[in-house]
Amino acid sequence: MDTKTHARYEARAKIFKAMAHPTRLFIVDELARGGEKCVCELTEMVGVDMSTVSRHLAVLKGAGIVQDEKRGSMVYYRLRLKCVPRFFDCVESVMKCNAEDQQKLLS
Repeated sequence: MDTKTHARYEARAKIFKAMAHPTRLFIVDELARGGEKCVCELTEMVGVDMSTVSRHLAVLKGAGIVQDEKRGSMVYYRLRLKCVPRFFDCVESVMKCNAEDQQKLLS
């Protein structure tokens, strides 16, 4: 694999790693379904302290998945791209196929 190809796969892996946590997946899903949210709303929804939610958001922002906007003392986050929900649909399809395969093994 050449250097350019390797760098491309490294960039892809960074995005997957950023979403490879249940809380971050939840945050992304909430932003996809409900639009932008402030950190305080996400903190309440997730049920952990604000610093933990902020760290998760920083990981997502670092990977280019979300973007933020400061308004006064509040910071609002939104998805950067509309394609993320389609990715979730693909993941759900894989989960469904896996469940069907498991069911066949039990039959």
